[in-house]
Amino acid sequence: MATETSPTRGYSATKDQLSKRLRRIEGQVRGIEKMVDEDRYCVEVLTQISAVQAALDKVALSLLDQHARHCVVDGNAPGEPAELTDELMAAVARLMRRG
Repeated sequence: MATETSPTRGYSATKDQLSKRLRRIEGQVRGIEKMVDEDRYCVEVLTQISAVQAALDKVALSLLDQHARHCVVDGNAPGEPAELTDELMAAVARLMRRG
């Protein structure tokens, strides 16, 4: 009987840590929503939004690093090196186009 296994991703080794960080960020976002509901001072809300953005940036950079090492350099992603490089750079460009 054949069993299907999910593919190994660049972040597979740190998946638990990644999930924990994302849950923490989710809690921060809920906290911001509560601040708005409580009519907190604008700058306090903006400060928390900035903290969430920084946390998400850190997660994104970690994922990019793991993708570059595991999928691109080690060749664990389908495609030619030039295609993989283009895909990686497109992901970087999307992350840089905020705001």
